[in-house]
Amino acid sequence: MTPDRPIATLFAQQRPLRSLEFFPPKDDEGVANLRATATALKRIAPDFVSVTYGAGGTTRERTAQVSALLKDEFDFTVMPHLTCVGHSRAELHAIADRLHAGGFRNIMTLRGDPPKGETTFTPAADGLRYASDLVTLLRARHADFCLGVAGYPEKHPEAPSLDADLAHLKHKVDAGAAFITTQLFFDNAVYFRFVEKCRAAGITVPIVPGIMTVLSLKQIQRFTALCGATLPTKLLTRLEAAGDQPDIVETLGIDWALAQIRDLVANGAPGYHLYILNRAKSALALAAGLAA
Repeated sequence: MTPDRPIATLFAQQRPLRSLEFFPPKDDEGVANLRATATALKRIAPDFVSVTYGAGGTTRERTAQVSALLKDEFDFTVMPHLTCVGHSRAELHAIADRLHAGGFRNIMTLRGDPPKGETTFTPAADGLRYASDLVTLLRARHADFCLGVAGYPEKHPEAPSLDADLAHLKHKVDAGAAFITTQLFFDNAVYFRFVEKCRAAGITVPIVPGIMTVLSLKQIQRFTALCGATLPTKLLTRLEAAGDQPDIVETLGIDWALAQIRDLVANGAPGYHLYILNRAKSALALAAGLAA
């Protein structure tokens, strides 16, 4: 089993990286659809892909299934997500060992959201409370893991202030995280201010902007409400004007994301991470637009 390359070595190449995020489907039909999406996206050659991690057992099993599929069938460098939710330290050690034995060397390390129906995070028995604790555990278990962590340009919804949120982020990096991927945002000024604040706080690792292409107004309003992001007035006005016309909304979303990515890369971002919602069309359209 040839181990994956640590993503940190890709950043060392000093070029913009492109990565994609998949989420585990709920059933076998969804896995077949995901395989078709991965087949379409193979030709844009992402530098790496990530696979999200749910709060329930079935979704967790499919994270492993999808991660193995993307690694073995498509030869992607795969970064599975791992969270603290519902796991004891012993269980996290076992998961880390399985991932390592499977050749995975990159993990997106997250606290995780409270299970559905709950509003506050409660650690499992003998579990972990913070993502920084998980970074520490994984680094101690396998020192060659390359660990990513999440950053919130507009503050984590649970954080009392942006400064407090930055202090937690620095703790994760100091524990051994190699890079940060941001939550979605739609105003690049938000990202650049966030990077400035991180640098001023002594956070020096790469900070990858997370980009989501708008596919529907209701959907993006739901996402932004969950993660604390804001929709710029100009984008919101355009989406409202498009009304119930999905093709127009998708075109607006792709155009906005293209403008974001071009500006981000031109101004020094280390790449971009696309939240593709298991759909190939918008990612392929962005790749084509950026190749022009």
